[in-house]
Amino acid sequence: MSPREHGGAEHLRTEAEKEAREAADEVYRGIVARAPEHEIDPTFDRTLAVMELLGDPQKAYRVVHVTGTNGKTSTSRMVERLVREHGLRTGRFTSPHLSRVNERIVIDGEPISDERFVEVWQDVAPYVHLVDQRSAAEGKPQLSFFEVFTVMAFAAFADAPVDVAVIEVGMGGLWDSTNVADGEVAIITPISMDHERYLGDTLLDIASVKAGIIKDGATLVLAAQSEDVEGVVLAAAAEKGARVVREGVDIEVGERQVAVGGQLIALQTLGGTYTEIFLPLHGEFQAHNALLALTATEALLTGGRALDPGVVEAAFADVDSPGRLEVVRSSPTIIVDGAHNPAGVEALVDAIEEAFEFHRLVGIVGVMADKDPEGILALLEPVLAEVVITRASNTRALEVEELAEVAVDIFGEDRVHVAERLNDALDLAVARAESEVERGSGVLVTGSILLVAEARRLLGRL
Repeated sequence: MSPREHGGAEHLRTEAEKEAREAADEVYRGIVARAPEHEIDPTFDRTLAVMELLGDPQKAYRVVHVTGTNGKTSTSRMVERLVREHGLRTGRFTSPHLSRVNERIVIDGEPISDERFVEVWQDVAPYVHLVDQRSAAEGKPQLSFFEVFTVMAFAAFADAPVDVAVIEVGMGGLWDSTNVADGEVAIITPISMDHERYLGDTLLDIASVKAGIIKDGATLVLAAQSEDVEGVVLAAAAEKGARVVREGVDIEVGERQVAVGGQLIALQTLGGTYTEIFLPLHGEFQAHNALLALTATEALLTGGRALDPGVVEAAFADVDSPGRLEVVRSSPTIIVDGAHNPAGVEALVDAIEEAFEFHRLVGIVGVMADKDPEGILALLEPVLAEVVITRASNTRALEVEELAEVAVDIFGEDRVHVAERLNDALDLAVARAESEVERGSGVLVTGSILLVAEARRLLGRL
C-alpha cells in the first residue's frame, strides 16, 4: 500500500469511527431522555415483557448475579476476569459508567463498540417500543433508562454468544430489572444504609430487598454481615433451597501484605487455600471482594472445588477497578474514589491510611442530594488537612453552599474552601496540598461516582 493509499485508509477509518460515535451518542441521548436511574418504579415487569418478546435471551447463558451496598462493581469485575481466564466467553453488566455508556456492556473484557451499541439498540428497539405502548395504555410508565440498558445487555450477551454473564444489580435486587435473570450463583456484598427512599429505612428492610436475587437451588456467596442482616438473608436463602457459603464461617481472607501497586493476599475458600496472590488494588475491602469473587467462580465452574492456582494468580494480577481508590496522577498524587455513603468512605479511609504515606492530604468532595453528607464528611475529617467543596455537573448533586455549611460545622471554617467548578477545585486542591510540604502531598476526589467520572476525564483518564 502506498503512503497515499495508507493515509486514505486511515482517514476512512477515522471518519467511520466518528460516524459510529455520533450515531451512538444520538441513541444514548434518546435512551437517557427516559426516566433516569434514580427515578425508580419498583418492578421488573416491563423488562420481563421485552425479554419474552426477544425469546428470553437472559436464559441463553449462565449467570452470576451480584448485589450488596458497596463493592459490587469491583467484585463483578473480578468474577468476570477469573471466568475469562478459564477460557470461557464472558459478558459483564455494571453501572454506572465513568467515560462512555458502552462501559456498562462488556464482552470478553472489552466494552461493546459504538457501532455494536447502535446495532443492539436497533435490534431491541421495536420490542421496547411495543412494551412502552402497552404500558402507556395501562397508565403506567415506559421502560426507564436503566431498564433499556438491561435489555440491551442481555440481548448483546446472547448474540455474542457468551458462556457466562456477570450481572450487577442497579439497585436493591428483588424488583431490579436485572432480576429477570436466574443467577446460578448469587453474591451479596456487605449491606449498609443507602437508597433508603426505595429500599427501606432499616438494614433489615434493605437486606430483604437485596436477598430477592436468590433463586431456587442457587449458590449464595455471602459477605460478612451484621447478625440481624445475616439472619434475614439466610432465611430468604432457606426459602429458596439455596446453598450458602458464608464469609467468616466457610471462607475467609488470610494474610495480607501491602505491596507496590497493590497487595499480596491469601484466600481460604471451600476449595482450599490460595497464597501469595498479587491483587493490584489497594484496601482491605478489595481483598474481601476478591474472596467473594473467587468463591463464586469456584461454585460456578467446579461446584466448589479448587481452581488452578496459576490461572487464579494470572486473573487477579490483571484485575482493575477504575474509579475505586485509583491513582490518576502523581506530583502530587491524585486519587479518585467513588465512595458515596459512610460505609464506603470508612473503607476508603482505612485503605488510604494503610497504603499511602501522605504528610498532607486535601480532599475534593461533592455528593448527591439524597446521600448523607454529614456521615461522609465526618469520616473524612481525620485524614484531610483541608477540603474543597464542589459538585458534579448533575441536577441531583447537592448544592455547593449547602454542602459547604455541613463541611464548616465538621472541619471548621479555616479548613474549608469552595469551588463551583471541578476544574477550579482541582487547581485549588493541588495548590493547598503542596502549600506546606515539599513531599508526601496528595489530593483525594470522592463523595460521588459522577464527580469521580468527571475528575477522571479532566485528568485524561478516558
